[in-house]
Amino acid sequence: MTSKRRPYKTYPKEFKLEAVRMMESSDKPAADVARELGLRRNQLYKWKEQLEKTGDVSSGKRGRPKKSELSDTAKLEAEVRRLKEENEILKKAAVFFAKELD
Repeated sequence: MTSKRRPYKTYPKEFKLEAVRMMESSDKPAADVARELGLRRNQLYKWKEQLEKTGDVSSGKRGRPKKSELSDTAKLEAEVRRLKEENEILKKAAVFFAKELD
């Protein structure tokens, strides 16, 4: 039996900034702050690292962009990669079957 994966929960930018501020200014351990906010402790550290690195905690989308959002160039590059992969498979198959005939 397979269980469906829960969708990722997204948080607004203001919530992330406040959570990082609470973690840094509180006397409590990060695990306690995270538990109060209903988060995992490592999520707070990721947001803190992102804030230090880029100066912002984006609430951007996760994962690959949808095919409809890809540019024509990206679509063509993906097609070229797929065709090259197929070509390599066919080359290997040709060698295998040529050896089998001998």
